[in-house]
Amino acid sequence: MFNKNIKLVIAALIIAYSGYQFVEGNIGNGIFLILLSLIFIFLYFRNEMILLAFLRMRKQDLEGTQKWLDRIKKPEAALTTKQQGYYNYLHGIIFSQKNLTQAEKYFKKALKLGLTMDYDVAMAKLSLAGIAMQKRRKREATTLLQEAKKLDKNNMLTEQIKMMQQQMKKI
Repeated sequence: MFNKNIKLVIAALIIAYSGYQFVEGNIGNGIFLILLSLIFIFLYFRNEMILLAFLRMRKQDLEGTQKWLDRIKKPEAALTTKQQGYYNYLHGIIFSQKNLTQAEKYFKKALKLGLTMDYDVAMAKLSLAGIAMQKRRKREATTLLQEAKKLDKNNMLTEQIKMMQQQMKKI
């Protein structure tokens, strides 16, 4: 909705005005304004469009996810580096249903930019392993599977990794 720098400027202005409210003796207004500024600071680190896209993804609505991602104009300027990683990660998931070559490009870019959660990194590497396996690149798929297995600390992807390893034996 707002550029990342505008969010910080708005938060700074609200904090300055809350300081004025404290000086004037309006403690309640000052506290409320500080809480209001925290919303803009939160949205600096977590882009609202990406959060809404994740909600659509949770409901398995790929078209809705794509619509929310399309609302982000110029992601290089509007998003922080980690947010760009998740932007590309979501695009990779969407394109893994349509075009594997483009999905591979998005997943690699997401890993290069960085993802915060180990689970997301493991999922991206698992998806890349699946793409490499379909393109008959067994060695690359094996290394990506091993990396995904190391990153999956909560054993949430164990079944998918085992299933891929079984399919690798058939190749």
